[in-house]
Amino acid sequence: MEQARGNIFGKIDWWTILLFAGLAVMGWLAICGASYSYVETGYLEFLDLGERTGKQAMWMGISLVAGAILLCFKKHTYLNLSWIIYIATMIIGILTIFIANDTKGSLSWIKIGSFQIQPAEFMKFSTSLMLATFMNRRDFSISNNVDLAKCIGIILLPMAIIIAQKETGSALVYMALFLVLYREGMTGLFLLMGVSAVVYFVVGIKYSGENFEELPIAIGPYAVTVLIQIFSIAMVKFWCKHDRTSITLLIVNTAVTLLSYWTAVYLIEFNIMIVQYLLLAFDIIYLIIRIRLGKELKNIWIALYIIGAVAFYHSSSYVMHEVLKPHQRVRIEVLLGLKEDLAGAGYNVHQSMIAIGSGGLTGKGFLNGTQTKLDYVPEQDTDFIFCTIGEEQGFMGATFVMTVFIIFILRLMVLAERQDDRFGRAFGYSLASIFFFHFAINIGMVLGITPVIGIPLPFISYGGSSFLGFSILLFTFLRIDADRDRSKSIS
Repeated sequence: MEQARGNIFGKIDWWTILLFAGLAVMGWLAICGASYSYVETGYLEFLDLGERTGKQAMWMGISLVAGAILLCFKKHTYLNLSWIIYIATMIIGILTIFIANDTKGSLSWIKIGSFQIQPAEFMKFSTSLMLATFMNRRDFSISNNVDLAKCIGIILLPMAIIIAQKETGSALVYMALFLVLYREGMTGLFLLMGVSAVVYFVVGIKYSGENFEELPIAIGPYAVTVLIQIFSIAMVKFWCKHDRTSITLLIVNTAVTLLSYWTAVYLIEFNIMIVQYLLLAFDIIYLIIRIRLGKELKNIWIALYIIGAVAFYHSSSYVMHEVLKPHQRVRIEVLLGLKEDLAGAGYNVHQSMIAIGSGGLTGKGFLNGTQTKLDYVPEQDTDFIFCTIGEEQGFMGATFVMTVFIIFILRLMVLAERQDDRFGRAFGYSLASIFFFHFAINIGMVLGITPVIGIPLPFISYGGSSFLGFSILLFTFLRIDADRDRSKSIS
């Protein structure tokens, strides 16, 4: 630990601290509301360490102490220790797979006395720190394929470990770090690939069991092949900026698709999927020919994208039925409207929406939520804590909490942009991206617009590991921000 020069507390961004404190207090009050029982709970028991409210208050205190300690280390200390911290947390994550007790099918919790710790929550910090350190190298370039591959490897390693712990939802959080790569200059092609993959999966799965009225052909796979053609032509147009090539592909694909459909419906019935795959093969061959003619080397990436998109779609069915657990598969089917299971996988979301709706405009009042008091909503103080806020504080209270959280994330982005080097900027955006992913997915889960993947709402949901993990991320960044060269940055 090093002695800070000057008064470090005068350099700290206190607006961010204030927003953090506000979220923490609102979260603790929401946990009080979710845990309170009309019969069993007295007001003094809110600080009882045997109750969840007391434990959360304890973790809030521990996090503040940890934050104060982190503020005492200078920026270059985090730079120098990033490799050690990253490797140590990865090793602990791997060991957790073998020593953790099975908790609801998960192998991610280590029991220490009467408490449980989830190492995966601290891997977010080490991964963000390692990514920022690597990107801070003087010779680093995001356009260098080797550097980009190493960045992706830094992100994928903890994801693989957490998936091995059977915590698929927590692993998906690391996908948010790709936004950091995009901010540092990564081509938008990767983001397009991610978005298109989601579209192919949803469309293919949702309509795989529905046929055209005129033909015994499933709509799902047919629609996916058409979408692959559209995405690839758009890439030729807007990424390669080759108007003639994109127009040629558009005319050929559209004409052949419409002609084959009309022929199959009105002249002779045949499997039009064969035509679609031949069209994709034509697109690939045409793009390769353009490369051979020296027209545009980027076409090779689009050709590979088409091949990868087809492979990804055909693996979707295998993933759905062989990789995902039954409860995860059912959650996706319920979300896509393939099943209505209000007593099973859709129960949490259904009861959560009832609780939020019953809150009305101004809510039922603190400790007066009937849906939460009667335990209709499972996990109501962890993953579904937002429904407690909606029921007790109503639309206005829920909107206020969301507004504070959005301001908090925007403030982190402002701090990230004013850093004087790539290390501070990359770490700041890592933090903002992780918080944004948790916020968007958790609120979406509660409202029934995203799958239930079991991730907490930062500083709001009950959980010592998550609260401490998020606090470590935040206070480390505040110290990095305090050490920036103010003559080179704009506040």
